[in-house]
Amino acid sequence: MTGPEVACVGETMVVLAPAAATPLEHADRLAVGVGGAESNVAMGLARLGHRAAWVSRVGDDPFGRRVLREIAAAGVDTTLVTVDPAAPTGVYLKDPGPDGTRVHYHRAGSAASRLTARALDDPRLAGARLLHLTGITPALSPSCRDLVAHALTARPLPAARISFDVNHRARLWPARRAAPVLRDLAGRADVVLVGLDEAAALWGVTAPADVRTLLPGPDLVVVKDGPVGATALPRTGAGVFVPALPAPVREPVGAGDAFAAGFLAGLLRGLDLPACLRLGHLTAVPALAAAGDTAPPPDPGSTARALALTDAQWAALVPADLAGARSGQPDGGRTVQNSAGSDHGGGSRG
Repeated sequence: MTGPEVACVGETMVVLAPAAATPLEHADRLAVGVGGAESNVAMGLARLGHRAAWVSRVGDDPFGRRVLREIAAAGVDTTLVTVDPAAPTGVYLKDPGPDGTRVHYHRAGSAASRLTARALDDPRLAGARLLHLTGITPALSPSCRDLVAHALTARPLPAARISFDVNHRARLWPARRAAPVLRDLAGRADVVLVGLDEAAALWGVTAPADVRTLLPGPDLVVVKDGPVGATALPRTGAGVFVPALPAPVREPVGAGDAFAAGFLAGLLRGLDLPACLRLGHLTAVPALAAAGDTAPPPDPGSTARALALTDAQWAALVPADLAGARSGQPDGGRTVQNSAGSDHGGGSRG
């Protein structure tokens, strides 16, 4: 049996959110979903046609079963997930407000916080071409931090490039404590993705070139600047910038993960950096228009046509031109150029 092309490691939680876009304290009904940065990327990659596995732990409880069911339904291999009989599945609540969506975690002591470096020992992972990690996992517990450090230092999947999305979550650990740890971990990865806003908050840098200077080790550093665009900076040679697409925004949560899935899919396909960045933007647009954390990408034909556009045609592209993308302005939404998907800060999730 063919193993996964990509392994994404980290926690996914059940999401409880007001069924209507109202603050949590005034909500009469809650909608139930699932959300986690690494499984969001796995689902995005699976929907783009790649064999993606999610590696994690869930509780032996109804929420854990829901998480497994929904992620598997997106085409992700969940057979590497351990069901923990002694710890619960994590939960977080979304609290919409006029200044964005805040989140409230109930994840301390969760099943996923009990992940260890042994999670990568399964022989089915041996042929993976890509291992995707984020800066959320090392904030969950000492054993989770050991897992990420082990993956980046010992390289237990020798055939895999390692991508690391910084994904700082201030509600898990403040910037002053997270900054040196995340810089060290990111510096050991092959591909790093980071929002310019979070890089500024963590390390005081203000431009993509500054981030590249701060992280000299990775082969590639991708800096997302939400409403502006994204810049890919290789270790040698010139950086590449691709502007964001104007996107109808219902909720930005998950857009950064969608961008990562598109960009990484481009790398797996051997596309050049401009095409990888474009694929990231194209994959983020539907996620911005969706109420949940993930959404199907544009259809392959529309994607191929968008990747073939000239720079001028790309700059004039709007989501309504993409068959398969969610066009039109959702109720209560707003249209901004934001497909780079910098969804950090108060509106971030798991």
